[in-house]
Amino acid sequence: MNGRIYNFNPGPAALPLPVLEEIQAEFLNFKGSGMSITEVSHRSKWFDEVIQDATACVRRLLKLDEIFNVLFLQGGASLQFCMVPMNLLPEGQSADYVNTGTWATKAIKEAKIQGRGIKVVASSEDKNFSYIPTDIAFSPDAAYAHITSNNTIKGTQWQSFPDTGAVPLISDMSSDIMSRSFDVSPFGLIYAGAQKNLGPTGVTLIIIRRDMLERVPQDLPTMLKYTTFVDHKSMFNTPPCFAVYTVQLVLRWLEETIGGVEKMEKINREKASFLYRAIDESGFYTGTAEKESRSLMNVTFLLPSEDLEKQFVQQALEHGLGGLKGHRSVGGCRASIYNATNLDAVKALADFMEEFARKNG
Repeated sequence: MNGRIYNFNPGPAALPLPVLEEIQAEFLNFKGSGMSITEVSHRSKWFDEVIQDATACVRRLLKLDEIFNVLFLQGGASLQFCMVPMNLLPEGQSADYVNTGTWATKAIKEAKIQGRGIKVVASSEDKNFSYIPTDIAFSPDAAYAHITSNNTIKGTQWQSFPDTGAVPLISDMSSDIMSRSFDVSPFGLIYAGAQKNLGPTGVTLIIIRRDMLERVPQDLPTMLKYTTFVDHKSMFNTPPCFAVYTVQLVLRWLEETIGGVEKMEKINREKASFLYRAIDESGFYTGTAEKESRSLMNVTFLLPSEDLEKQFVQQALEHGLGGLKGHRSVGGCRASIYNATNLDAVKALADFMEEFARKNG
């Protein structure tokens, strides 16, 4: 492993080791071009093959038909917080939002800046965002309904997606895209920053249904219109070539080495079950998310004191277990166990947790 640690960072997060090794092996001479992938033209045959293959991989893995467009944009999920209402919320209509934590809160804030109708139809703020709301009364005439599928900071996740009827569902899937299988047909748009499950920072995956494009106003700035990137196949301007290339390799690893999203989901459920069991049976650690809303991707927990949490994070790093400090806004500890974090890493963490609890409990 050449001194590598087990990486539980929440994002930028772990990448599959075979992907990193492939990048390393061909970094100076990409596919016989005599150039690095960071040097080839985005209009070259070499990069065209990369982005076309990445697009095809997304389609296969998520079983997308031709009514969906696959795009690679810049600006992160945070730019999508404003682009979604800017493009898809017509004047005189309103959109439903469900607030389940920090990123949903930010999405709501950015949507309200547009000066159009935003309705928060459900929120878990009453219990510090420790659960996913149920029995939500979505508006049948809403332009769309927006959710955040997984909440990295609070460690909660939609176990199944809500039924919004004929209203298109829109989701920020930055932290759980490609981690489990789901029916994509109710979604008008899905967006996901790459830096958790797909690749490095710098590129955002967009999946948008064709009928949603009919809503895009003509008077938006060119770089803020989804139609711009659909018409130019993500190539209106220079895309983040290295990030897209890494996403391509990660998707191929998921498809060819793991065996697809369904196989990945089985592994992810095993990892999460193993770690939550270590928490629940310890009598020392306390999970912060309600059990029926627990995330498969971000496992959040507390120790008996802040001082012990600091010791835990430091000693874990000394044992080759990194990235376990909780988000600065909430404290505690967090293990992000995205697709690239394997079962061996989770078992090593569980063993360390057991030993730390024995010594300090």
